[in-house]
Amino acid sequence: MARRVRTETRIEVSSDRGVFMISVAAELADMHPQTLRMYEARGLIEPKRSPKGTRLYSHKDVDRLRRIQEMTAELGMNLAGVERVFELEEQLDSMARKVASLEKRAAQLGAEVARLEALRRELRAEIVPYERGGALVRRADLVRQAPGFAAPPSPPSPASG
Repeated sequence: MARRVRTETRIEVSSDRGVFMISVAAELADMHPQTLRMYEARGLIEPKRSPKGTRLYSHKDVDRLRRIQEMTAELGMNLAGVERVFELEEQLDSMARKVASLEKRAAQLGAEVARLEALRRELRAEIVPYERGGALVRRADLVRQAPGFAAPPSPPSPASG
């Protein structure tokens, strides 16, 4: 006897992919479809469109409709207030992205400054603090000179001359 194997297929749908027609989205948001059309006309919601022009609402759109419903019904806001809240949220998101970008850049610059500072200390350790013939002398060049080489005399001070 042949045994049937049951398989299950799961499809993940992006939260911003339009999947609900207006009647379903309106029901999910507990609104009348005409309300959704009005919100679209005001720019509060922007559903996707099918190739034939049918409005397709995403999960995000339905969540946004629920938020509008909450702000108007429970908090007593008018639609102008809702629009302003959404504008401010967009500005806040934009600023948060800019801050994150600036923090990342500041970390990169801090690392570069630390690298340059280490390089400066390394180079400074190789140079003897006097000049010979107008040029700075590296410590390594002094070590290679004749055995018994002592550090060059200090330049005469102006007061002793």
